[in-house]
Amino acid sequence: MKPTQALTLDDVKHIAAAAESEARACGWAVSIAVCDAGGHPLWLQRMDDAPLMSAAVAPEKARTCVLSGKPSKAFEDMVNNGRIAALAMPVVPLEGGEPILIDGRVIGAVGVSGVKAGEDAQVARAGVAALVRGMERQVA
Repeated sequence: MKPTQALTLDDVKHIAAAAESEARACGWAVSIAVCDAGGHPLWLQRMDDAPLMSAAVAPEKARTCVLSGKPSKAFEDMVNNGRIAALAMPVVPLEGGEPILIDGRVIGAVGVSGVKAGEDAQVARAGVAALVRGMERQVA
């Protein structure tokens, strides 16, 4: 058997707070979703004035990352480069989802929706980075 890490509720709150902080610092209203290694939602928040649809899209971006182990941008790039067959995959081909990788394993993902694609990804990466920094401090 292989040992695995799992996100705790405290981890998820830390991720969401960091992502929200990044969005607020940039003046963006977004939805933020965090899912576990099975793609199940652990957190969803829609900031005031975030587009209504963003609350449906953010969790799907996170789930896409768990299923593939890649940022959701990988699928957007496939479609933009003409591989439209990617649209038949059970994923959302929109940038803004980032997997959470610990020791080379996907333990969850963050999905963000509500602003431009690269901005969504920036917010998601801020959440993932906060978790990683917190883990590094615990080890040190």
